[in-house]
Amino acid sequence: MIEEVARKGKEYLAGWISWRIKRYWFFAFATIVSLGVPWIRVDGNHLFLLSFDKLKLHLMFVQFDMQELYLMPFLLLLLFIGIFGITVLGGRVFCGWMCPQTIFRVIYRDLIETKLLGLRKRIKNKQEEPDYSKVENKIKRIVAMLLWTVLAFVAAADLMWFFVPPEDFIAYMMDPLEHPVLIGSILGTMLFLIYDVIFLKEDFCVYVCPYSRIQSVLYDDDTVMAIYNPNRGGEIYNENKEKVFTKQKDLLSVNPSAECTTCESCVTVCPTHIDIRKGLQLECINCLECVDACTQVMGKLGKPSLVEWSSEKETLYRKGKTHYFRPKIIGYILILVITAAIMVVMGSKKEHMLLNVNKENRLFSIKKTDDDKTRVDNAYTFLLQNTLNEDHEYYFDVIAPKGMEGKIKIAEPTEPFKVKPGIVKKKVIVLYTDEMLVNDERKDTVIPITIHAYAIDDKEKIMIDKQSTFTFPRADLLKEGEEED
Repeated sequence: MIEEVARKGKEYLAGWISWRIKRYWFFAFATIVSLGVPWIRVDGNHLFLLSFDKLKLHLMFVQFDMQELYLMPFLLLLLFIGIFGITVLGGRVFCGWMCPQTIFRVIYRDLIETKLLGLRKRIKNKQEEPDYSKVENKIKRIVAMLLWTVLAFVAAADLMWFFVPPEDFIAYMMDPLEHPVLIGSILGTMLFLIYDVIFLKEDFCVYVCPYSRIQSVLYDDDTVMAIYNPNRGGEIYNENKEKVFTKQKDLLSVNPSAECTTCESCVTVCPTHIDIRKGLQLECINCLECVDACTQVMGKLGKPSLVEWSSEKETLYRKGKTHYFRPKIIGYILILVITAAIMVVMGSKKEHMLLNVNKENRLFSIKKTDDDKTRVDNAYTFLLQNTLNEDHEYYFDVIAPKGMEGKIKIAEPTEPFKVKPGIVKKKVIVLYTDEMLVNDERKDTVIPITIHAYAIDDKEKIMIDKQSTFTFPRADLLKEGEEED
């Protein structure tokens, strides 16, 4: 009989890969992505960069100026709606699989403390803290803290690379006294990570992180989570959440069909120190280590795990299979798709140059030309910014209303002017006319005009239109040849 159970157990566990190992691989992938993304550039543009230094947003290898930060709300919407949708579908799977806090704790606890230094005897026992009264363990803890300090610096630097591009970051670090904000941000982030990972630990997830409070509002009966099956294992806790069984024989005396061995492997392995058999708890981060623990114990008996990654509907209430693509999930997907589509459409309308046209306080000036004509000048200040990565030469045309075409001309500048990338060029512009545009004896006339600015080398792509006005003086001023403010 025992041999038969052992044979079934081996068959059941054959080819089984624990969720913990899968999480390790996912953590490695996430780490490589987060470290690699800041270094990826196409034509000098990053995949994602919110540069506080140069006041630029790089998104999908397209550079946007700060005046174009209307895309940021859409990015934040995608982030938060995505996390909320994931929570409705898979509970706190973000916490257990994607949250940096969880990844950092796994690196420190499982890799540094357990695998490298042997401070913890077993990865499967997360309840027993190392005995720091021993000199050997004190030394190992100091080494662990030093190792994590180095990794904390790498993590802090990686965070900064999304705000200060790596190529500038390295140069700034060579002259730290000139960049106190950057150095202060790195040191502040490092100190937080050291305190959080070494001292605060999973208490951050339990007491500090607000996400655990939000999740309870988002859950429904089809939300997938780590859940104990009391229908098979038996009720370990009563309706008041008080533990009533600690030994299997006591449980079997009340419920002979109960399968739980009360080994508490699912409790020992839990990083947030909860008992999954107690039911849904805010502290659960869906790391699924309890599923692994029970799978190994029950697998040796040739039975499936009592802790499943399932829904209350399927496991507790037995109302049928879990509905993954239910109306709520479809709604989140639609919102994400619509938000992403709007962002893409708005991003595709990126302006390759930015132009502000400001009319000077003097409305006009009147002067006589060499050929004895009366000339009316209007002065403007152009603030033009090149949002691309290479130098361009710019010029502009004046588009006057119907009937006045070609009568308002450019006096200054007479030649195109160069603007370097990221630089706001201030240029004084003078427009003039030496023709009678309006013959009005009572008042000055404000004529609407369009400034069509463009890059000489790419008129079709790099161009912009701005509305402005040209003020033409009343007739008596023209006759007298006076200057008027």
